[in-house]
Amino acid sequence: MENLSKELIGASSIPIILSILSKNESYGYEIIQRIKELSEGKINYADGTLYPVLHKLEKKELIEAYWKVAETGRRRKYYRIKSKGKKELAREQENWITINTIISKLWNIEPRLT
Repeated sequence: MENLSKELIGASSIPIILSILSKNESYGYEIIQRIKELSEGKINYADGTLYPVLHKLEKKELIEAYWKVAETGRRRKYYRIKSKGKKELAREQENWITINTIISKLWNIEPRLT
């Protein structure tokens, strides 16, 4: 299967990133790798794709960034979800479940919510 369309990736970026950060704090490269793993290689974010979304989420106060020294001794910018981000994630989940249900009905398939 080909990579997903840029439009679909763009539309799903915020709920995907918020979902990842709802599990654990993380840094950019780790987020990119997690998305690649979860999508089985169908979504390959570049730095130029991820960081603008992270900055947008910071500006909206959905996440916060801080510097931390990794086990390797290297400083990395980590991101964590804020309570406002958790509320936004809940809204995003409801929206995506609704869209998934509508499309599933149109295509006569059972919705997959996992």
